Amino acid sequence: MIRVVLADDEGLVRMGLRVLIEREDDLAVVGEAASGNDALRVVREVCPDVLLLDVRMPGLDGLAALRAIAADSALAATRVVMVTTFEIDRYIFEALQAGAAGFILKDTAPADLIRAIRVAAAGEALLSPSVTRRVVALFSQPGSAVTGIDTLTEREREIVAWVTTGNTNEQIARELSLSPATVRTHASRAMVKLNARTRAQLVVIGVRAGLTVDR
Repeated sequence: MIRVVLADDEGLVRMGLRVLIEREDDLAVVGEAASGNDALRVVREVCPDVLLLDVRMPGLDGLAALRAIAADSALAATRVVMVTTFEIDRYIFEALQAGAAGFILKDTAPADLIRAIRVAAAGEALLSPSVTRRVVALFSQPGSAVTGIDTLTEREREIVAWVTTGNTNEQIARELSLSPATVRTHASRAMVKLNARTRAQLVVIGVRAGLTVDR
């Protein structure tokens, strides 16, 4: 069972998310919060698998709450998916840098939101297509070399390139005729070498390094 906490200052939004999530046999809402401070308190109390966290909330905002969660080693297993109506570059950048597992918009289709929860709980990354394009635009400009990229093996570079496409381990495994476990192992090793705390950060690093998939 994937345990989820909802953090949004709008009660109707939380209610809608709860109804949507609790229709699924493998998902359960174990807490709610209407502010960033409440989100921190609830997450520390119940240690959920996934936190759906709004960016703009009264008091401590979502980005500040995300940073506090990322800095707490006791919450290392909690994956944070940012949910917002605001598709703004700074929010995307700061959320991914702070350790968000995903960043999706409130107008995302219900099925995609459910998929985001499952993908995040599995330790992978989920970005809406529009956010993925924005990340590429932000980080594909020439800049300083990515530290550690030269330590990757050829297979690890290939896997990172596929990770930047937004595909899951299972999808990448099918494309490369590998097992999902093998893909997961190479991705995990690349994350360690590149100092990426989350799969979403690995996407950003791979894009900055210019790793792409030739189709």
